[in-house]
Amino acid sequence: MTGDSRVLSGRYRVDELIGRGGMASVYRGYDLTLGREVAIKILLADLARDGGFRTRFRLEAQAASRMAHPAIVRVFDAGEDAETDADGTVRAVPYIVMELVQGELLKKVISRGPVPVADAVRYTDGILEALEYSHRAGVVHRDIKPGNVMVTPTGQIKVMDFGIARAVSDSSSTVAETTTILGTAAYFSPEQAKGESVDTRADLYSTGVVLYELLTGRQPFRGDTPVAVAYQHVSETPLPPSEVDEKLPRGLDVVVLRALAKDPFQRYQDAATFREALDAAGHGGAAPTKRELGALTSELYGPNPRQAAETARSLRQLSADTTMRRTQSGPPVAWIWAGVAVLAVLLISIMFWVVTLRAATNVPAAPRVVPDVSDMTYDRASQELAGQDLQAAEHDEPSNSVAQGLVIRTDPAAGVSVTPGQTVQVYVSQGQKLVTVPTLVGLTETSARSALQAAGLTVGTVTPQTDPSLAKGSVISSDPAAQKSVPVGTPVNMVVATGLVVLVDVTGYTVDAATRQIDALQLTVQTMDDKSCKATSPKTVHAQSLAPGDVPIHSVVTLTVCAG
Repeated sequence: MTGDSRVLSGRYRVDELIGRGGMASVYRGYDLTLGREVAIKILLADLARDGGFRTRFRLEAQAASRMAHPAIVRVFDAGEDAETDADGTVRAVPYIVMELVQGELLKKVISRGPVPVADAVRYTDGILEALEYSHRAGVVHRDIKPGNVMVTPTGQIKVMDFGIARAVSDSSSTVAETTTILGTAAYFSPEQAKGESVDTRADLYSTGVVLYELLTGRQPFRGDTPVAVAYQHVSETPLPPSEVDEKLPRGLDVVVLRALAKDPFQRYQDAATFREALDAAGHGGAAPTKRELGALTSELYGPNPRQAAETARSLRQLSADTTMRRTQSGPPVAWIWAGVAVLAVLLISIMFWVVTLRAATNVPAAPRVVPDVSDMTYDRASQELAGQDLQAAEHDEPSNSVAQGLVIRTDPAAGVSVTPGQTVQVYVSQGQKLVTVPTLVGLTETSARSALQAAGLTVGTVTPQTDPSLAKGSVISSDPAAQKSVPVGTPVNMVVATGLVVLVDVTGYTVDAATRQIDALQLTVQTMDDKSCKATSPKTVHAQSLAPGDVPIHSVVTLTVCAG
C-alpha cells in the first residue's frame, strides 16, 4: 500500500509511510473532518484475515481511546475499510487513528548505547506514569518495550499501542505465534513466557527490562532464539547492572532486581511504588552493601548458583578425604532410637488410616474434568468435550467482550470434576447485543435522556442549535438516527434547540426589508411612527425594540419609523 491520495472510510487521508513493524504499518495521515494531522496504523493482511482478531482489536482500541494522559499516545478512532486485490478478492483493512507524535522511538535512543543515569530514570518514570494511569483505568499494556515508547524533542515520554497486545495474544494459540507477532521475547514477563494469565505486574516487569537496557545498553537476557530468551526469563538470575558497568549506582541494582523478580508477588505491586523506589535510588538514596545485595538476590531468585556449586564441591572433597576427622561428636544414641520410634508410630498410623478410609460418596467413579474451551468455536469445543467423554449442548448468549461465534463459558465451569457422559452447557457469543435507537426528535432533552437510558444507550454530546419553531430543550436530531440498530451502551449524540434565534440589526433597512428579515425568524413585527424625526421615502427603520443578538423565539419586535 502506498501513501497516495487514498481515503479510509471517507474521512482519513493516507499520506507517506513513516514506520513499519511486525504487526502493522504506520502512515502520516490527515483527518478531513476535523482538519488535523494524525498517524494511521494499518494492520497487516495476515492479521486482518482473522475475524475474531478484528473484533478484539476494535474492542481493545475502543478501550484505549477512553484514556487521555500526556504520557500516552491518544487513540482517536478505530475502524475497518475494504480493499480489492488484483484477483478481485475483497479483504478487510482494519486501522486505528492515533495522535501524531513528533520525536523518535526509545529503541533508537538505546541503539546509540547506554543513556545517562538521570535520563534513564526520567524515561522510566515517564513509562511508569503512563502505566499508573492505564492500570487505574483497567487497561494492561502487555507489550512494554522501547519500540512502543516515543521520546519527544522536549524529552517527554509517550507510550503507545495500549490494548493491541491483548488483542494479538488472545488471537494466538501459542507463545511462539505471539512472539512472532510481537517481535521479540526480550521484554516478556515470566508469566507471559509460560503462557499464563497476566496482570498489571507483567507491565512492571517489562519496564524493569527497559530500565536495565537504558542503564547498561544491553538486555538482561539474550539468546539465539525467542524460546531461549523466554527460558531465561523463567529460570535465570539477571546480573545486577552495576556488575555490567561499575559506574552505575548500586541503589539502582535493588530497583532493577525487584522489578525483575520471577514471582509477581515479589515485584513492585503497582506503578506508583515502582516510581517511588526509582526516584529514591535515582536521587542518591542509600546504596546497599554487597552482602545486602546478595541477600536480596537470594530472596528474589534463590541461592546464588556459584555459591551452591562451591558448596557442592566442598562436600565432595570432604566425603573423599579419609584423613579428616570429625571435630564434633554425633547426636546421642538415645536420641537416634527415639527418632526411629516416632517415625515407626507415624508410619503405622498412616497405614491404618489408609486401610480404614472409605471412598467418599460425592466423588464420581472415573471422573472427568471439564476442559477450558473458552474462546473456541462451538465445533472445536464439542470435540474437546467429546475427547473427555462429555456431551455438549449449545446456548446462544450476547457478549460485549467475546467475539461472535466463540465460546464464552461452560456450565459446569472449566476444571470441575463430572461423571463420564454428562452434558456440559456451552454458551456461545452472539456478539454484541443490539438495541434500536428510539425516536428522539420532538422530545425534550430530559425525556430523550430517559428514553436512551431505558433503551440501554448512553448520552453522547449535546449540541445546542437555534431553531425558530422549536421550544428550548427540544431535540432537533440524533446520531445515530432513530430506528438504527446499535450495540448496547452506544453513545447517542443529540442536537437540541436553544429556544432562541439570532436577531440582526435592521436599523437603516427599509420597512419592507426589515419585515422580511424578521418574518424569516418567525418573529412578530409591529411598526410605530415617530414624528420627531423626518420621514424618508421609502420609509426606513429608525430603531428596533429588541437589541441585536439572541432573542426568545416568537418574540414581538417593534420597529420605529420616522414620520415627521
